[in-house]
Amino acid sequence: MIRRFGEAVKRGQRYALRPGAYAVLRRGPRVLVTHQSWPQPEFQLPGGGIDPGESAIRALHREVREETGWIIAQPVRLGAFRRFTFMPEYDRWAEKLCTIYAARPVRPVGPPTEPAHRAVWLPLDEALEALGNDGDRHFLATALAARRG
Repeated sequence: MIRRFGEAVKRGQRYALRPGAYAVLRRGPRVLVTHQSWPQPEFQLPGGGIDPGESAIRALHREVREETGWIIAQPVRLGAFRRFTFMPEYDRWAEKLCTIYAARPVRPVGPPTEPAHRAVWLPLDEALEALGNDGDRHFLATALAARRG
């Protein structure tokens, strides 16, 4: 069973399944996140939707590059979670199936190309508080605990 985070499912609401791939990108005492300024300002783990016919790993590389301008290496799956939410940028309700990976940030190759996104390096403890959803916070904490243990 995949753990659910966030809002309760709204009775009678239809949700479109939206699979996505997201990354915990740690370098020393900091983690690379994306700040999305629209439709609501929020810090997030970089990543996003998996397009039809695209693998999760290919989507992860593409989305991280679009949202941060960085290329990554050595993704390792940490787990997955679900959240039910309204996505104003797509004007639809979605069941987001979020697969989380830990990966190594290699280097920046340019600015983010995704509108309203910017790359931000945050101290680990600050990132745990700043991330905008419980699932992202859970998997960042999980990745940090695994590295300590």
